Amino acid sequence: MKSVSRSGATTASRVLRDGRSDGLMPVSALDLAAVESFSDLLEQMALTSFGGRQLGEAAEVLEAMVRDPDCFVVGTFSGAMTVAQQGLVLCDMVEQGMLQAIVTTGALVTHGFIHSAGMTHFKADPELTDQELYLKGYNRVYDTLELEQNLDDTEAIVHEVLGAWEGSIFSSSVISHLLGRYLAEKGAGRSFLGSAYEGEVPVFIPAFTDSELGLDFAIANRLRAKNGLSPWSFDPFVDLEAYTDLVEGRKRLGIFTIGGGVPRNWAQQVGPYLDIARKRVGVEGTPVRFQYGVRICPEPVHWGGLSGCTYREGVSWGKFVPPAEGGRYAEVPSDATIAWPILIKAVWERLER
Repeated sequence: MKSVSRSGATTASRVLRDGRSDGLMPVSALDLAAVESFSDLLEQMALTSFGGRQLGEAAEVLEAMVRDPDCFVVGTFSGAMTVAQQGLVLCDMVEQGMLQAIVTTGALVTHGFIHSAGMTHFKADPELTDQELYLKGYNRVYDTLELEQNLDDTEAIVHEVLGAWEGSIFSSSVISHLLGRYLAEKGAGRSFLGSAYEGEVPVFIPAFTDSELGLDFAIANRLRAKNGLSPWSFDPFVDLEAYTDLVEGRKRLGIFTIGGGVPRNWAQQVGPYLDIARKRVGVEGTPVRFQYGVRICPEPVHWGGLSGCTYREGVSWGKFVPPAEGGRYAEVPSDATIAWPILIKAVWERLER
Protein backbone atom coordinates (compact mmCIF):
# COMPACT_ATOMS: atom_id res chain seq x y z
CA MET A 1 0.00 0.00 0.00
CA LYS A 2 1.32 3.45 -0.90
CA SER A 3 0.50 6.97 0.22
CA VAL A 4 1.36 10.43 -1.12
CA SER A 5 3.49 12.76 1.00
CA ARG A 6 2.99 16.52 1.30
CA SER A 7 5.68 17.03 -1.32
CA GLY A 8 3.77 14.87 -3.71
CA ALA A 9 6.23 11.97 -3.56
CA THR A 10 4.82 8.47 -3.24
CA THR A 11 5.96 6.67 -0.07
CA ALA A 12 5.27 3.25 1.42
CA SER A 13 2.80 3.19 4.30
CA ARG A 14 4.15 2.16 7.69
CA VAL A 15 3.22 -1.26 9.01
CA LEU A 16 3.41 -1.30 12.79
CA ARG A 17 4.89 -4.68 13.65
CA ASP A 18 5.50 -6.18 17.10
CA GLY A 19 9.27 -6.84 16.93
CA ARG A 20 9.05 -10.53 17.79
CA SER A 21 7.56 -11.40 14.41
CA ASP A 22 10.75 -10.06 12.83
CA GLY A 23 12.95 -12.09 15.16
CA LEU A 24 14.01 -9.11 17.27
CA MET A 25 15.20 -9.79 20.81
CA PRO A 26 13.54 -7.77 23.56
CA VAL A 27 15.68 -5.89 26.07
CA SER A 28 15.13 -6.40 29.77
CA ALA A 29 15.50 -4.28 32.90
CA LEU A 30 18.60 -4.98 34.97
CA ASP A 31 17.41 -6.50 38.25
CA LEU A 32 20.22 -6.38 40.80
CA ALA A 33 18.11 -8.27 43.32
CA ALA A 34 18.35 -11.30 41.05
CA VAL A 35 22.15 -11.02 40.63
CA GLU A 36 24.18 -13.47 42.70
CA SER A 37 27.40 -13.59 40.67
CA PHE A 38 29.39 -11.76 38.03
CA SER A 39 28.06 -14.28 35.55
CA ASP A 40 24.49 -13.37 36.47
CA LEU A 41 25.30 -9.69 36.16
CA LEU A 42 26.73 -9.95 32.65
CA GLU A 43 23.96 -12.30 31.55
CA GLN A 44 21.45 -9.61 32.47
CA MET A 45 23.59 -6.79 31.07
CA ALA A 46 23.62 -8.52 27.69
CA LEU A 47 19.89 -7.76 27.53
CA THR A 48 20.25 -4.07 28.40
CA SER A 49 21.78 -1.33 26.24
CA PHE A 50 24.90 0.66 25.44
CA GLY A 51 28.17 -0.38 27.08
CA GLY A 52 26.45 -2.79 29.44
CA ARG A 53 25.11 -4.81 26.52
CA GLN A 54 28.52 -4.79 24.84
CA LEU A 55 30.21 -6.22 27.94
CA GLY A 56 27.46 -8.81 28.42
CA GLU A 57 27.75 -9.93 24.81
CA ALA A 58 31.55 -10.06 25.13
CA ALA A 59 31.11 -12.62 27.92
CA GLU A 60 29.02 -14.78 25.59
CA VAL A 61 31.62 -14.68 22.81
CA LEU A 62 34.56 -15.25 25.15
CA GLU A 63 32.81 -18.21 26.78
CA ALA A 64 32.09 -19.75 23.37
CA MET A 65 35.68 -19.16 22.31
CA VAL A 66 37.30 -20.83 25.30
CA ARG A 67 34.79 -23.71 25.38
CA ASP A 68 35.41 -24.54 21.72
CA PRO A 69 37.80 -27.54 21.89
CA ASP A 70 39.08 -26.83 18.37
CA CYS A 71 39.83 -23.15 18.96
CA PHE A 72 43.37 -21.89 19.58
CA VAL A 73 43.12 -18.60 21.49
CA VAL A 74 45.71 -15.83 21.24
CA GLY A 75 45.70 -13.02 23.81
CA THR A 76 47.18 -9.63 22.88
CA PHE A 77 47.85 -7.06 25.59
CA SER A 78 49.12 -3.49 25.42
CA GLY A 79 48.93 -0.47 27.67
CA ALA A 80 50.21 -0.23 31.23
CA MET A 81 48.16 -3.15 32.49
CA THR A 82 50.75 -4.51 34.92
CA VAL A 83 51.56 -1.07 36.31
CA ALA A 84 47.79 -0.81 36.77
CA GLN A 85 47.96 -4.02 38.83
CA GLN A 86 46.00 -6.17 36.39
CA GLY A 87 48.73 -8.80 36.00
CA LEU A 88 46.92 -11.42 38.04
CA VAL A 89 43.87 -11.10 35.77
CA LEU A 90 46.11 -12.17 32.90
CA CYS A 91 47.50 -14.86 35.18
CA ASP A 92 43.93 -16.09 35.77
CA MET A 93 43.29 -16.30 32.04
CA VAL A 94 46.37 -18.47 31.58
CA GLU A 95 45.62 -20.73 34.55
CA GLN A 96 41.97 -21.17 33.52
CA GLY A 97 43.05 -22.33 30.06
CA MET A 98 41.58 -19.29 28.28
CA LEU A 99 44.80 -18.56 26.34
CA GLN A 100 47.21 -20.70 24.34
CA ALA A 101 49.58 -17.89 23.30
CA ILE A 102 50.28 -14.33 24.47
CA VAL A 103 51.48 -11.37 22.43
CA THR A 104 52.32 -8.29 24.46
CA THR A 105 54.68 -5.36 25.03
CA GLY A 106 58.06 -5.41 26.68
CA ALA A 107 56.83 -2.73 29.08
CA LEU A 108 53.96 -4.91 30.27
CA VAL A 109 56.36 -7.82 30.80
CA THR A 110 58.93 -5.65 32.59
CA HIS A 111 56.51 -4.04 35.04
CA GLY A 112 54.81 -7.37 35.66
CA PHE A 113 58.15 -9.00 36.37
CA ILE A 114 58.99 -6.23 38.83
CA HIS A 115 55.81 -6.84 40.79
CA SER A 116 56.23 -10.63 40.70
CA ALA A 117 59.84 -10.38 41.88
CA GLY A 118 58.66 -8.68 45.07
CA MET A 119 59.13 -5.03 44.19
CA THR A 120 56.40 -2.42 44.63
CA HIS A 121 54.54 0.22 42.67
CA PHE A 122 53.04 3.25 44.40
CA LYS A 123 50.20 5.73 43.99
CA ALA A 124 51.40 9.02 42.54
CA ASP A 125 51.19 12.00 44.89
CA PRO A 126 49.48 14.82 42.95
CA GLU A 127 51.30 17.37 45.12
CA LEU A 128 54.64 16.38 43.57
CA THR A 129 55.53 17.82 40.17
CA ASP A 130 56.91 15.57 37.46
CA GLN A 131 60.28 17.30 37.80
CA GLU A 132 60.26 16.46 41.52
CA LEU A 133 59.32 12.88 40.70
CA TYR A 134 62.23 12.64 38.28
CA LEU A 135 64.72 13.95 40.83
CA LYS A 136 63.45 11.46 43.41
CA GLY A 137 63.74 8.52 40.99
CA TYR A 138 60.00 8.03 40.45
CA ASN A 139 58.70 7.32 36.93
CA ARG A 140 55.01 8.23 36.55
CA VAL A 141 52.51 6.19 34.56
CA TYR A 142 49.35 8.30 34.82
CA ASP A 143 48.45 7.90 38.52
CA THR A 144 50.99 5.20 39.48
CA LEU A 145 54.74 5.27 40.05
CA GLU A 146 57.46 2.89 38.94
CA LEU A 147 60.67 3.29 40.94
CA GLU A 148 63.87 3.75 38.97
CA GLN A 149 65.50 1.51 41.56
CA ASN A 150 63.06 -1.25 40.58
CA LEU A 151 64.26 -0.97 36.99
CA ASP A 152 67.90 -1.11 38.04
CA ASP A 153 67.31 -4.16 40.24
CA THR A 154 65.38 -5.87 37.44
CA GLU A 155 68.20 -5.22 34.99
CA ALA A 156 70.60 -7.11 37.26
CA ILE A 157 68.23 -10.10 37.41
CA VAL A 158 67.71 -10.07 33.63
CA HIS A 159 71.47 -10.08 33.03
CA GLU A 160 71.88 -13.00 35.42
CA VAL A 161 69.07 -15.02 33.85
CA LEU A 162 70.12 -14.43 30.26
CA GLY A 163 73.78 -14.99 31.03
CA ALA A 164 73.05 -18.51 32.25
CA TRP A 165 71.34 -19.54 29.00
CA GLU A 166 73.32 -21.90 26.78
CA GLY A 167 71.52 -21.19 23.52
CA SER A 168 72.94 -19.21 20.61
CA ILE A 169 70.21 -16.83 19.39
CA PHE A 170 67.74 -15.02 21.62
CA SER A 171 64.17 -14.14 20.69
CA SER A 172 61.49 -12.48 22.79
CA SER A 173 59.70 -15.77 23.39
CA VAL A 174 62.95 -17.35 24.61
CA ILE A 175 63.58 -14.45 26.98
CA SER A 176 59.99 -14.56 28.29
CA HIS A 177 60.36 -18.30 28.85
CA LEU A 178 63.60 -17.82 30.78
CA LEU A 179 62.15 -15.08 32.97
CA GLY A 180 59.02 -17.14 33.61
CA ARG A 181 61.14 -20.10 34.62
CA TYR A 182 63.15 -17.88 36.97
CA LEU A 183 59.97 -16.71 38.72
CA ALA A 184 58.51 -20.23 38.90
CA GLU A 185 61.69 -21.75 40.31
CA LYS A 186 62.17 -18.93 42.82
CA GLY A 187 58.65 -19.49 44.16
CA ALA A 188 57.96 -15.80 43.66
CA GLY A 189 54.19 -16.23 43.85
CA ARG A 190 51.69 -15.99 41.05
CA SER A 191 52.81 -14.17 37.94
CA PHE A 192 51.63 -14.29 34.37
CA LEU A 193 55.14 -15.10 33.12
CA GLY A 194 55.43 -17.90 35.69
CA SER A 195 51.96 -19.21 34.85
CA ALA A 196 52.76 -19.05 31.12
CA TYR A 197 55.98 -20.96 31.71
CA GLU A 198 54.25 -23.68 33.74
CA GLY A 199 51.33 -23.88 31.31
CA GLU A 200 53.61 -23.95 28.25
CA VAL A 201 51.97 -20.80 26.87
CA PRO A 202 54.50 -18.89 24.76
CA VAL A 203 54.84 -15.13 25.28
CA PHE A 204 55.88 -13.01 22.29
CA ILE A 205 57.06 -9.37 22.40
CA PRO A 206 57.15 -8.15 18.78
CA ALA A 207 58.37 -4.60 19.62
CA PHE A 208 61.00 -5.93 21.99
CA THR A 209 63.47 -3.04 21.70
CA ASP A 210 60.70 -0.56 22.56
CA SER A 211 60.86 -1.33 26.28
CA GLU A 212 62.99 -1.35 29.39
CA LEU A 213 63.49 -5.08 28.81
CA GLY A 214 64.93 -4.35 25.36
CA LEU A 215 67.20 -1.70 26.84
CA ASP A 216 68.39 -4.21 29.46
CA PHE A 217 69.39 -6.54 26.62
CA ALA A 218 71.20 -3.72 24.82
CA ILE A 219 73.03 -2.64 28.00
CA ALA A 220 74.12 -6.23 28.55
CA ASN A 221 75.66 -6.27 25.09
CA ARG A 222 77.48 -3.00 25.77
CA LEU A 223 78.87 -4.48 28.97
CA ARG A 224 79.91 -7.61 27.11
CA ALA A 225 81.71 -5.52 24.49
CA LYS A 226 83.44 -3.53 27.23
CA ASN A 227 84.68 -6.79 28.73
CA GLY A 228 85.86 -8.17 25.39
CA LEU A 229 82.98 -10.63 24.97
CA SER A 230 80.97 -11.19 21.79
CA PRO A 231 77.47 -9.69 21.83
CA TRP A 232 74.36 -11.77 22.26
CA SER A 233 72.35 -12.29 19.08
CA PHE A 234 68.65 -11.45 18.85
CA ASP A 235 66.46 -12.48 15.91
CA PRO A 236 62.81 -11.29 15.88
CA PHE A 237 62.00 -13.54 12.93
CA VAL A 238 62.42 -16.57 15.18
CA ASP A 239 59.29 -15.34 16.94
CA LEU A 240 57.43 -14.67 13.71
CA GLU A 241 57.97 -18.19 12.40
CA ALA A 242 57.36 -19.83 15.78
CA TYR A 243 54.04 -18.01 16.13
CA THR A 244 53.07 -18.83 12.55
CA ASP A 245 53.80 -22.51 13.16
CA LEU A 246 51.62 -22.40 16.28
CA VAL A 247 48.50 -21.10 14.55
CA GLU A 248 48.80 -22.55 11.05
CA GLY A 249 46.54 -25.51 10.48
CA ARG A 250 44.28 -24.89 13.49
CA LYS A 251 40.60 -25.62 12.89
CA ARG A 252 39.58 -22.33 14.47
CA LEU A 253 41.36 -19.30 15.88
CA GLY A 254 40.24 -16.84 18.52
CA ILE A 255 41.76 -13.58 19.70
CA PHE A 256 41.29 -11.69 22.96
CA THR A 257 42.67 -8.16 22.95
CA ILE A 258 43.29 -5.47 25.55
CA GLY A 259 44.20 -2.21 23.84
CA GLY A 260 45.69 -2.54 20.38
CA GLY A 261 48.96 -1.40 18.91
CA VAL A 262 51.80 -3.66 17.83
CA PRO A 263 50.71 -6.77 19.80
CA ARG A 264 47.30 -6.78 18.16
CA ASN A 265 48.54 -6.18 14.62
CA TRP A 266 51.44 -8.63 14.90
CA ALA A 267 49.12 -11.39 16.09
CA GLN A 268 46.51 -10.67 13.41
CA GLN A 269 48.89 -10.41 10.45
CA VAL A 270 49.50 -14.15 10.36
CA GLY A 271 46.65 -14.61 7.86
CA PRO A 272 48.01 -12.10 5.34
CA TYR A 273 51.54 -13.43 5.91
CA LEU A 274 50.53 -16.95 4.92
CA ASP A 275 48.44 -15.65 2.02
CA ILE A 276 51.47 -13.77 0.71
CA ALA A 277 53.69 -16.82 1.21
CA ARG A 278 51.33 -18.94 -0.90
CA LYS A 279 51.04 -16.28 -3.58
CA ARG A 280 54.68 -15.24 -3.89
CA VAL A 281 56.60 -18.29 -2.69
CA GLY A 282 54.25 -21.12 -3.57
CA VAL A 283 53.91 -22.36 0.02
CA GLU A 284 51.01 -24.77 0.39
CA GLY A 285 48.39 -24.49 3.08
CA THR A 286 44.86 -23.45 3.90
CA PRO A 287 43.82 -19.86 4.68
CA VAL A 288 44.16 -18.76 8.31
CA ARG A 289 41.48 -16.45 9.72
CA PHE A 290 40.30 -15.61 13.22
CA GLN A 291 36.74 -16.76 13.81
CA TYR A 292 36.24 -15.39 17.34
CA GLY A 293 37.32 -12.05 18.74
CA VAL A 294 36.82 -10.05 21.94
CA ARG A 295 38.39 -6.61 22.29
CA ILE A 296 38.42 -4.10 25.14
CA CYS A 297 39.80 -0.71 24.16
CA PRO A 298 38.56 2.90 24.59
CA GLU A 299 40.11 4.07 21.31
CA PRO A 300 37.38 5.32 18.90
CA VAL A 301 37.31 3.95 15.39
CA HIS A 302 37.24 7.35 13.66
CA TRP A 303 40.90 8.17 14.40
CA GLY A 304 41.82 5.48 11.89
CA GLY A 305 44.42 3.71 14.04
CA LEU A 306 44.58 -0.03 14.59
CA SER A 307 43.75 0.26 18.29
CA GLY A 308 40.26 1.47 17.38
CA CYS A 309 39.86 -0.61 14.23
CA THR A 310 36.87 -2.97 14.21
CA TYR A 311 36.98 -6.67 13.48
CA ARG A 312 34.79 -6.00 10.45
CA GLU A 313 37.55 -3.81 9.02
CA GLY A 314 39.97 -6.69 9.62
CA VAL A 315 37.78 -8.87 7.37
CA SER A 316 38.87 -6.70 4.42
CA TRP A 317 42.52 -7.55 5.17
CA GLY A 318 41.91 -11.29 5.26
CA LYS A 319 42.45 -11.47 9.02
CA PHE A 320 38.94 -12.42 10.18
CA VAL A 321 36.08 -14.66 9.08
CA PRO A 322 33.11 -12.49 8.02
CA PRO A 323 30.19 -12.55 10.48
CA ALA A 324 27.99 -13.84 7.65
CA GLU A 325 30.25 -16.91 7.47
CA GLY A 326 30.33 -17.65 11.18
CA GLY A 327 32.64 -15.03 12.66
CA ARG A 328 31.67 -14.07 16.24
CA TYR A 329 33.04 -10.82 17.61
CA ALA A 330 32.46 -8.46 20.53
CA GLU A 331 34.02 -5.07 21.08
CA VAL A 332 33.86 -3.10 24.33
CA PRO A 333 34.99 0.57 24.14
CA SER A 334 35.92 0.81 27.81
CA ASP A 335 38.79 1.30 30.25
CA ALA A 336 40.21 -2.21 30.56
CA THR A 337 40.81 -1.82 34.31
CA ILE A 338 37.03 -1.62 34.71
CA ALA A 339 35.69 -4.05 32.13
CA TRP A 340 38.41 -6.73 31.95
CA PRO A 341 38.25 -8.05 35.56
CA ILE A 342 34.45 -8.21 35.50
CA LEU A 343 34.44 -10.03 32.17
CA ILE A 344 37.04 -12.62 33.19
CA LYS A 345 35.44 -13.31 36.56
CA ALA A 346 32.06 -13.87 34.89
CA VAL A 347 33.43 -16.29 32.29
CA TRP A 348 35.53 -18.03 34.95
CA GLU A 349 32.35 -18.67 36.95
CA ARG A 350 30.65 -20.12 33.89
CA LEU A 351 33.55 -22.45 33.16
CA GLU A 352 33.33 -23.83 36.71
CA ARG A 353 29.63 -24.73 36.47
